[in-house]
Amino acid sequence: MPSPLPWQSGLAPGAELPAGFLLRPALEVARGLLGYRLVSTIGGRRTSGVIVETEAYDGPNDPASHAATLRGPTKRNAVMFGPAGFSYVYRIYGMHWCMNVVTGPEGDAGAVLLRGLHAMEGQKVMKQRRGCEPLSTGPGRLCEALGITGELYGHDLREEPLRLQAGWAVAHDMVGISTRIGVSAAADWPYRFYVLGASGVSRHPGPTKPSATATEGSQE
Repeated sequence: MPSPLPWQSGLAPGAELPAGFLLRPALEVARGLLGYRLVSTIGGRRTSGVIVETEAYDGPNDPASHAATLRGPTKRNAVMFGPAGFSYVYRIYGMHWCMNVVTGPEGDAGAVLLRGLHAMEGQKVMKQRRGCEPLSTGPGRLCEALGITGELYGHDLREEPLRLQAGWAVAHDMVGISTRIGVSAAADWPYRFYVLGASGVSRHPGPTKPSATATEGSQE
């Protein structure tokens, strides 16, 4: 039988992020965020979930990152250059919002895209916002379910109405690693992390694999 997911234990974790957690490189934070919680009180309605899928975008040296521009910081990507712990929210295809968590030392422009959430609270509200299932599989659906829009660009994720909180540790043998989804540049980089068997994880168009050695290892 598959191992139970950590949050199925019913034991509530503490809320505070470990000191320095988001100051690490994006690749390490992308793995580390699995099992953490995103809590929204946007519009006075509480929704939350466990992060089960992420993708790392590693600053100007990553061709798929929005920071990979000869112009350096722009109006769109400025928040990516730090400090860590703020939200980088942008729109794709002119219709869907996506959210990243800014990581690393100030000036490095690292970010982690939140791709999938296991819904924990407020599923009825999420369904009203989405209008259909699935609720929070994929970055656009995740933002819609939690009410995240461009108004939260540059939001401090320690503050209401959108908070990133500590969660459950996810063992290495429960983590899968794959190439990223929907990018053309650096498409073969294994920068996507996900919790095996969790609801909220996207389907990957190519091969994926579990990794017992998953270490701290175009944002479309």
